[in-house]
Amino acid sequence: MKRSRSISVMNENIPSQKRANFSSLNGVHKQTVTGNLKGGTGKKLTIKNFKDKPKLPDNYQEETWCKLKEAVEAIQNSKRIQYSLEDLYKGVENMCMDTMASTVYKNLTALTEVHVKSHIKQFVGESTDKQIFLKKINECWQSHCRQMIMIRSIFLYLDRTFVLQNASVPSIWDMGLDMFRQHIILNHLVQSRIVDGLLMLIEKERLGDSVDRLLLKSLLRMLCDLQLYSTIFESKFLEATDQLYAAEGQRLMQYQDVPEYLRHVDKRLAEENERLLHYLDSSTRVQLVHTVEKQLISEHLINILQKGLDNILSENRISDVSLLFTLFSRVKTGLHQLCIHFNAFIKKIGRTIVVDPEKDKTMVQELLDFKDKMDNIVNTCFQRNEKFSNSLKEAFEQFINLRANKPAELIAKFIDSKLRAGNKEATEEELERLLDKIMVLFRFIHGKDVFEAFYKKDLAKRLLVGKSASVDAEKSMLSKLKQECGGGFTSKLEGMFKDMELSKDINVSFRQYMIANSSRLQGASGVDLTVSILTMGYWPTYPNMEVNLPSVMAIYQHQFNMFYHGKYNGRKLQWQPTLGHCVLKAFFNQGNKELQVSLFQALSLLLFNEADEISYEDIRTQTSIEDGELRRTLQSLACGKARVLLKTPKGREVENGDLFAFNADFVNKLFRIKINQIQMKETMEEQKATEERVFQDRQYQIDAAIVRIMKMRKSLSHTLLITELYNQLKFPVKPADLKKRIESLIDRDYMERDKENTNNYNYMA
Repeated sequence: MKRSRSISVMNENIPSQKRANFSSLNGVHKQTVTGNLKGGTGKKLTIKNFKDKPKLPDNYQEETWCKLKEAVEAIQNSKRIQYSLEDLYKGVENMCMDTMASTVYKNLTALTEVHVKSHIKQFVGESTDKQIFLKKINECWQSHCRQMIMIRSIFLYLDRTFVLQNASVPSIWDMGLDMFRQHIILNHLVQSRIVDGLLMLIEKERLGDSVDRLLLKSLLRMLCDLQLYSTIFESKFLEATDQLYAAEGQRLMQYQDVPEYLRHVDKRLAEENERLLHYLDSSTRVQLVHTVEKQLISEHLINILQKGLDNILSENRISDVSLLFTLFSRVKTGLHQLCIHFNAFIKKIGRTIVVDPEKDKTMVQELLDFKDKMDNIVNTCFQRNEKFSNSLKEAFEQFINLRANKPAELIAKFIDSKLRAGNKEATEEELERLLDKIMVLFRFIHGKDVFEAFYKKDLAKRLLVGKSASVDAEKSMLSKLKQECGGGFTSKLEGMFKDMELSKDINVSFRQYMIANSSRLQGASGVDLTVSILTMGYWPTYPNMEVNLPSVMAIYQHQFNMFYHGKYNGRKLQWQPTLGHCVLKAFFNQGNKELQVSLFQALSLLLFNEADEISYEDIRTQTSIEDGELRRTLQSLACGKARVLLKTPKGREVENGDLFAFNADFVNKLFRIKINQIQMKETMEEQKATEERVFQDRQYQIDAAIVRIMKMRKSLSHTLLITELYNQLKFPVKPADLKKRIESLIDRDYMERDKENTNNYNYMA
């Protein structure tokens, strides 16, 4: 291809000169065309290519290659090069331009191969120390790399033209790597010694010795560059790793406790990650980490959990549980197995709390503490994992219902103890948080109707005796129950609060009525009567009991009857003396006192205004108090801490024929003295009565559900009916109990068995 160029020459005279077109290796020159300018005017000259292409001298190839060969050998032998690098580079360029590139490449390849082969002898001789051998290999490799970089800089033109134009021809650098790979590294003996040496150094480091990490890094990079890392090293390295950690895992599990073993595993994983950063190739990461996890964690999952989980959970070792979760999350079934054993641990501990009757007094508090502990573990150690949260709830729900009805009863009583006046254990904020925690336990209970019955009974006592610690706390608890179970669950409880509010207004009106009708009292002044009006459907059922009231009290009771019936015509009042309480003024030799007592206690004490000593039989006759109740009442007055009565003969029990006298010498530092109100303590009879009421209510609910289902379906099989009942009933019930209720409804003609298929039922309108 011809090129022309126009040049404007401004100088007047330009002497002729020669410029070298080729390097001094060939001595061929080309003359440039010059032009003379006259009178200072510019004249354009055109320079054209030679008509014939310049030719290299006949001996140019031999002479040039001889010099290149000398230079390459000098580099390989670490000697001084006699020729300038520029001239050498130019010589390669000229030979390549003169179609001798292929020859140059072949000659260079042969020269490199001869040199590389010359090194093999030092590596296949007698066996030497593995570390010394590795250092020799590394020195040879580093030297080879430096030589190839220098050689490539001389033959760069060859690399950028001939090599690029021929896809099948490797670059000079790759050719050098290939020679080193073929003639040194792929030698079976050399390869074996290199891999064995590398594995030896890594094993020494794993055992705690200090090794030359730079040597390891260099040799492993060499294998990567030679594309031999995965084929000759990685598989053997992983195999050695597998064997090492398999033996180590088996050994350590024998004598180390679980926390110590977990810390060792975590340390090992950190060490392997550090090796990946310093000298191992990143392609090994996944397989290496998997190997360590498999041999130190996966193979010992169940053993670790059985050996140590219960201990670290019981001792609340947060850091150890967190580490366990972190390590188990690395393996496939780790978290699944951990969740199963965590669930089993909760059920085991929970069972010991709930099933043992001796722990009834502390059951609820222990459950709250245990729940807090497990919640903290789930939130802190298990990172709020949903699977573990659900497992925790399932475990609590399972074990808390192992004892039918009892946990519900005890939770209701626990709330009563916290909401009752005199509980100074907590501030309002702490009490609110405690109620929230109790509601969590409440959600797990199946027999919520049992809780309702006992809670209602205790709430009634708090409201009637005025012993509620805080109206706000009571209403807060009521709001929580309503939110959890709906308005139907709390409607009666809300009615109790309404009755107490209405009673306040009624008592204000009654006092105004009494002022207006003071003439009717006939000397019975000095009594302040407060009456609580209770709607029968809202409050617990109380036994009817008629007692003889003193005339002073009877007058006020009669006046209230007249007032109430006059205000609310058609309503019926039924007095409940078991719920009454009084404050009496007592006159002792050491000073006057006020006695806070129950109505039964008051009736007994007022008798001593008329006599100094009274027998048990006379007290029973004059008061008409039920025998068992009277014995407990007199026991509290004569045998308790505040003995305002003296009993003859002395003793803890009240027997027939006992005599009682007023204790005029009674001494107490308090002015107002509260004498234990026996009727406020729940007796076994009351507890059984409450449970019986719950049982009866459940029978009615089962009957109603059966009739409701059969009325809608008309005909249904026994299996489907039982399934529907389980879906609708909110309390636990046995299939045998359901069958009894079905038989009862059949006897009462609400339904009948199908004549053709006795397993089916038909509704009877």
